[in-house]
Amino acid sequence: MKFRHAIIMAAGRGQRMMPLTAEMPKAMASHDGSTLIANGIEKLRGTIDNIHITVGYKGAMLAKHVIEHRVTSVLNTDGKGNAWWIFNTLLKYVDEPILVLTCDNVVDLDVDQLSQDYEEKKNPACMVVPVKPVKGLEGDYIFHTEGIVTELNRHKPSEIYCSGIQILNPAYVNRLVPPTENFYEVWKALILRKELFCSSVYPKTWFTVDTTQQLESLQAKGSI
Repeated sequence: MKFRHAIIMAAGRGQRMMPLTAEMPKAMASHDGSTLIANGIEKLRGTIDNIHITVGYKGAMLAKHVIEHRVTSVLNTDGKGNAWWIFNTLLKYVDEPILVLTCDNVVDLDVDQLSQDYEEKKNPACMVVPVKPVKGLEGDYIFHTEGIVTELNRHKPSEIYCSGIQILNPAYVNRLVPPTENFYEVWKALILRKELFCSSVYPKTWFTVDTTQQLESLQAKGSI
């Protein structure tokens, strides 16, 4: 199965990156000669046909920027929760997997391996992509049994945690989960139904940008 859709969530305010984000959305922070989100889009280009972006804070500025990078659609989720788009946009009718990323993920993924892993797990409603915990970077720790997630916990440590990357079938989720705006509620409902899985494929490289210090560290490294 080839993933035909990807969505990059970029609606957040980026409060911890002030004062930079007083002038621009976090997704437009400088990285590797371009911006965080433009680099993310270009990494998907040629691999995935349809690239969708959620915008919110300084949405008009960000929408103009990503339209210049020829994305398929821009979804205005201003003032909404991070899972709102699953239940309230045309993507809710997509009955196939969507690769979900966040604009602050700087990542190198083997999309073909992820697709194969998703199929081997019998095409669940959602599959989160794990990473090994990285000092100084926050994440939700994953507990699973044979790939089926049993718990996500931000405070109780395990050997892996969520990277912010997942594979999700919106139409299938809509059949299983009441409308909500919060991914924690989506995941909680899917855990009860044994429809939240953990991938056995890890990103080749992964970094997330939550603070100006992390952005500076990334800029010092250049491309990853």
